[in-house]
Amino acid sequence: MDIAVNIARVREQIAESASRAGRDPASIRLVAVSKTFPPEKIQQAYECGLRDFGENRVQEFQQKLPYLNLPGATFHLIGHLQSNKVHQAMAFDWIQTLDSKRLALRLQQAAAKAEKKISVLIEVKLSEEATKTGASESEVSELASVVASLDRLELRGLMAIPPYTSDPEGSRPYFRRLRELRDRWQGAGFAQLRDLSMGMSHDFTIAIEEGATIVRIGTAIFGARK
Repeated sequence: MDIAVNIARVREQIAESASRAGRDPASIRLVAVSKTFPPEKIQQAYECGLRDFGENRVQEFQQKLPYLNLPGATFHLIGHLQSNKVHQAMAFDWIQTLDSKRLALRLQQAAAKAEKKISVLIEVKLSEEATKTGASESEVSELASVVASLDRLELRGLMAIPPYTSDPEGSRPYFRRLRELRDRWQGAGFAQLRDLSMGMSHDFTIAIEEGATIVRIGTAIFGARK
């Protein structure tokens, strides 16, 4: 497996998808999902030019951090965050899975103590799968209002994980729905909801066609997980 070759292939696919949608490839942020992979693989991806990395678990990331030398890198938490882990989560620059007012208030408190500002995305639950987390569509407006009032949290947009289907086209209705929700709430006064984090290795090209500004790619960069 050659990480450099994989990254080049992913970037080419991003450019092709953006072209089909009449979009600028530079407007799409590539987050390399490095969960379960060792620090040396992350370092290789960094040396190939990647600067955004996503981890699912706070504790796993903390264990890797001392072995990483990634000046200028941005770290995204893309897994569910328990409220009792918010202080440890200050190691991240972005929290992509904000899903409740309680968590927002805890993050505000932790960020104030750490003297930093955290970019956040509201995770929206678009399906009834029991394993999926996120705020319901009806909760997003109130949650966005709360986050917008907190000076240590910078509300950047929405995130969602659709149900897995073997055919990537199965994700398209969910991606389209998230974009339409974003557009509606932007029109309702939340202009800061610019980003859409959606799309992973098997369906990110579809996500880009539907408006993704952030794609979360693991397997297509690092290979299959053990």
